Amino acid sequence: MNTKKIGFIGGGNMASSLISGLIASGHPADLLWVSDTNQNALDALSAKLHVNVSVDNSVVVNEVDVIVLAVKPQILHSVATQIASIVQQRNVLVVSIAAGISQESLAKWLGSAIAIVRCMPNTPALVRTGATALHANAAVNDAQKNLAENILRAVGISLWVEHESELDAVTAISGSGPAYFFLLMEAMEQTASELGLREDTAQLLIQQTALGAAKIALESDESSRQLRQRVTSPGGTTEKAIQTFEEGRFKQLVAKALHAARDRSVEMSKQLGEK
Repeated sequence: MNTKKIGFIGGGNMASSLISGLIASGHPADLLWVSDTNQNALDALSAKLHVNVSVDNSVVVNEVDVIVLAVKPQILHSVATQIASIVQQRNVLVVSIAAGISQESLAKWLGSAIAIVRCMPNTPALVRTGATALHANAAVNDAQKNLAENILRAVGISLWVEHESELDAVTAISGSGPAYFFLLMEAMEQTASELGLREDTAQLLIQQTALGAAKIALESDESSRQLRQRVTSPGGTTEKAIQTFEEGRFKQLVAKALHAARDRSVEMSKQLGEK
């Protein structure tokens, strides 16, 4: 992989994180390319990471083995149609991290025979603790799958789903998921002040508790249910809090929220692909 030339169309936060992760994992900076309409953003990337930059997407596509589409979904159609002829001529692998844009739409804009991997990363990728699901179309070979997976592994874990439709569920679970945890943390912080804790004290306690709980879950072979039961002593404070959550139909509310997010993902995919 370290000999592959990788290009990014779009030099925003996610692209910058992927590039930083790739360089940290040993990928040579001189084999990385970025294009963006914002010259200041390109200058900053060039100065900080020493990658090749250009305001011309075509220049980047002509140089690389794989192109990562890292632009906003709303402008992906115009970007894809602009580079389509070069992508077809050079037969490069296309990796899309644009939310809601289906492989069908990408193939319609880029060419039906193009190897396309669609990914759903999440914002913790910005601190290299991301979770990304990938799906490849039939034109992607094993070596290209390996390449796409390694690119996303530079910022966290990556795994493949069997059906593209599963990415809508992934969007609801991990794509939007960080916001759910932030909401719980926000609610705990607000209540902590009512309980007499200083704001900075509460924030640090809650953040470290969230980190610790996630670390235990990652390193344990037990299910979330088992872990929750393990720290819930009969008749204790935790049990009382859990009972209160359950009386408020907490699990049913979570299920309703995740279904709503999944349905919106499906709806957005249809809207964004109608071009």
